[in-house]
Amino acid sequence: MKGSPKHAKNKLNHRWVTFPIAFLFFIGGCGGGTPPSSLPPEKTKSSAVEKRKEDVAKVAEKKEPEKKEETEFSYNPTGKPDPFKPFIQLTPMREASRNVPLTPLQKFEISQLKLVAIISLPGENIALVEDATGKGYFVKKGTLIGKNDGKVKKILKDTVIIEEIYQDVFGQTKTSEISLSLHKAEGGES
Repeated sequence: MKGSPKHAKNKLNHRWVTFPIAFLFFIGGCGGGTPPSSLPPEKTKSSAVEKRKEDVAKVAEKKEPEKKEETEFSYNPTGKPDPFKPFIQLTPMREASRNVPLTPLQKFEISQLKLVAIISLPGENIALVEDATGKGYFVKKGTLIGKNDGKVKKILKDTVIIEEIYQDVFGQTKTSEISLSLHKAEGGES
């Protein structure tokens, strides 16, 4: 029955009815503009034509377009804070000594350094610290050490005390003491 000519004719008629209805819905949905006015179409057309003629007449009268003078914007950063600089500075105040090159010990955090030995001399003690790669450095009182402007304050018989200067949240200069201690020999030896 599917292959019969009557079925093909019904299918054809169904398409001829479905497509125009779908087309009408499509056209109706695309409108979405302003609702039709209550004036008759002829009056709407004549007022639109009159308005167009007035616009053309105004353009013809002007001949030379008006030039609006726009003020150019320029930014003057003098006396204003840098917008890319953080409000709170927790970094060391090393800016004053920027011209002095950093020593190798100033390139490490103190936590990356290990105290290996302390040599006791009659006048002062000298300590040997080692970086993460195993390279050793001799330090004495006053040696600059660490990224945060640290300075060796004291060298005791088993500890090195380092003093760091930093700015707190309120911009006040503070100092903190960090100590590096010798590790006891493993295996029960003292």
